[in-house]
Amino acid sequence: LSPGQAFTELQAKVMDTQQKVKLADLQIEQLTKTKKHAHLTDTEVMMLVDETRMYEGVGRMFILQPKGVIHNQLLEKQRIAEEKIKELE
Repeated sequence: LSPGQAFTELQAKVMDTQQKVKLADLQIEQLTKTKKHAHLTDTEVMMLVDETRMYEGVGRMFILQPKGVIHNQLLEKQRIAEEKIKELE
C-alpha cells in the first residue's frame, strides 16, 4: 500500500467507527427513555389499589391484566433496557 492508500483506508475506518459510535449513542438514548418511561409508569401503577382494572395493550386491543402482571412487565422492560445499554457501552 502506498502512504496515500493507507491514509484513505484509515480515514474510511475512522468515519465508519464514528458512525457506529453515533448509532450506539442514539440507541442508548432511546433505551434510557424507554427505561425511564417504564419506571415512571410503574411508579404510578403501584400507587393504585390492587383492585384497579388495568389493561395491557396488545396490537389493537387491550387485555385485562392484574396489577402484579403489569408491574412485572414494567420491571422486565426496565431490566431489558438496562442490559442492552450495558451491551452498547
